[in-house]
Amino acid sequence: MVKLQGSVPVTIADMRSLGPAPADERIDVTVFVRRRAPLVPHPLDAKPGQRRYLTRAEFAAQHGASDADLDAVAAFAQRAGLVVVERRPAARSIVLSGTAGQVTAAFGTSIERVEHAAGISRRRTAPVHLPPELDGIVEGVFGIDDVPIAKPHFKFSKESAQAALNASMPSASGAAPADAHVEAQAAAGFTGADMAKLYDFPAGLDGSGQCIAIIELGGGYRSADLKAYFKSLGMHVPHVTAVSVDGGKNSPSLPWSADAEVMLDIEVAGAVAPKAQIAVYFAPNSEQGFVDAIAAAVHDDVRKPSVISISWGAPESEWTDQGLAAMDQAFEAAAALGVTVCCAAGDAGAHDQNPDNGTPDGLAHADFPASSPYVLGCGGTRVTVSGTTIASETVWNDDSASSATGGGVSDVFALPAWQADAGVPASINPGGHVGRGVPDVAGNASPATGYRVRVDFMTYTIGGTSAVSPLYAGLVALLNQKLPQHVGWLNPLLYGPLAGNGAMRDITRGDNGGYTAGAGWDACTGWGVPVGSKLLAALEA
Repeated sequence: MVKLQGSVPVTIADMRSLGPAPADERIDVTVFVRRRAPLVPHPLDAKPGQRRYLTRAEFAAQHGASDADLDAVAAFAQRAGLVVVERRPAARSIVLSGTAGQVTAAFGTSIERVEHAAGISRRRTAPVHLPPELDGIVEGVFGIDDVPIAKPHFKFSKESAQAALNASMPSASGAAPADAHVEAQAAAGFTGADMAKLYDFPAGLDGSGQCIAIIELGGGYRSADLKAYFKSLGMHVPHVTAVSVDGGKNSPSLPWSADAEVMLDIEVAGAVAPKAQIAVYFAPNSEQGFVDAIAAAVHDDVRKPSVISISWGAPESEWTDQGLAAMDQAFEAAAALGVTVCCAAGDAGAHDQNPDNGTPDGLAHADFPASSPYVLGCGGTRVTVSGTTIASETVWNDDSASSATGGGVSDVFALPAWQADAGVPASINPGGHVGRGVPDVAGNASPATGYRVRVDFMTYTIGGTSAVSPLYAGLVALLNQKLPQHVGWLNPLLYGPLAGNGAMRDITRGDNGGYTAGAGWDACTGWGVPVGSKLLAALEA
């Protein structure tokens, strides 16, 4: 047996072992294989009209998994007593099913049950091993462990957090909590449509003909809430579809759960681009769920999303190397297909480790997937508005440890060529290396100046970089509606022909507890916030 590179388990704090996993527990495993042929670098830094995107069918035929590689994995599975559940050639994966005993024997590893703040999970305690005939074919094995890694990047305002707490508590008389089927309070905050006006998004566009994909690793939405919310705005209710990945489902429960993330994403994107279709890909919160959900959205040949919004993430150090590689390659595939991917940069400042979510290691971290070079990393600001204009805007930093924009320097991804002249600083960590700088852009994110969101029959004010990702996804849908060809991978354009032409408004004041804003690109707010009409004009030119 040969050890699979990148499969060494990540050490996770605050977990207690409960002993070996039951040998008869059923497990579905996603086996990720190599590309049929490597991706030849496309001239994606060229002007949009000069880009040549692949169709999904072309990509699957040229760069998906080969039948021979999938057959080799299937033959191995048969010998090991595992069942082939599904073959996904475009996503380069094959799903196998078996008992924990069969899976550990087949992949030469071991599994324990662990208890943690989110519940009880399986966890691998050893690397994955492969038979020699699969060495070089298989690049990742996901699902043996199912520990939740990603966190939603949203924050309730203090007033909304108190309202949520009150709604969950019995009354003084001992009666049940107040009826949740009424508005708790008239929440303050902006809508996506408000921010579209403040950021001068191009007028006369509504996202028609576009599909916005949203990745969710928990929670759910209620159609009644969406109807009530958009009716209150006097807007068209977007067409929203739930897509199940690895058994994930639209499962609304309580407003202080991941439901707040789901509704924030849909309502912000839908208010910016109300005629765009919105496809919500629900998957379990695990490395397998995240890998498979991203692949499902990128390669969806039915809904064909042109932009993907991801508001979940975690410090780079909390992912396995194989997980980082699989997701980054999926984002590279999105770039080749002309699909823009927008990712929240995190809500716990430059260190990206909220003390409430574990034991910080004292180091600065970039949040993944925002740190992938193939995604648009979305940081946060705090705005002050006078009438219908922004009076001032600074880096979002209400508390650098728990309520501030993520941003910094990647420990995993090298400095991209298109970012070489941006002035990415050395990391504040020991050694001071220079890598991929995050974020690329920013938008209003402070919960103190956040977004009005209806979730589970209640209305709250919610912020976080979670709101910025769907805001940009909505903007991209508008741009794609107007332009003759999809915008696609924006980063080489932002750092190249679009730099300094007024399409972005620079944010020069503030810090995120590790890096400081300044003129030009910085590791707090990237190039700044959009001037939507000028961005469209620059792309058209």
